[in-house]
Amino acid sequence: MEFDRYDRQILEILQREGRISNQELAERASLSPSACLRRVRALEESGFITGYRALLDARRLGLSLTALLHISMDSHTPERFAHFESEIARLDAVLECLLITGQSADYQLKVVVVDMDAYQELLLQHITRIKGVSGVHTSFVLRRVMDNTALPLR
Repeated sequence: MEFDRYDRQILEILQREGRISNQELAERASLSPSACLRRVRALEESGFITGYRALLDARRLGLSLTALLHISMDSHTPERFAHFESEIARLDAVLECLLITGQSADYQLKVVVVDMDAYQELLLQHITRIKGVSGVHTSFVLRRVMDNTALPLR
């Protein structure tokens, strides 16, 4: 799919205001409502837009502890990684799982839980019991300085 300035503008607006009406989006992108809707549908069908979500306030939901975990694996085989990734995907507290390089760890996880007791439960009863996990290093988030979900489109 060809990507032009109108598509870029539509994506920039939708990343920040996913609930904007098509009428308002069309006005801000300087398009007719029908042309705007066609472009949005084309962006969805081509996979540029993968979904729409509500962003929730973790603290208001009682999830006050955020941690970043560096996970080391005992072997680097596709089977070991696939097993780890399938087990991690089952844990609701895991917000993000990244296979990384440049560290002594193989994975970085971002988790959110109610408190330290819940973190201990997650770590000891779930994460460290996954076959292949040989080490875990945890950093706790003191303050969220920036939390941006919008991708740069320039």
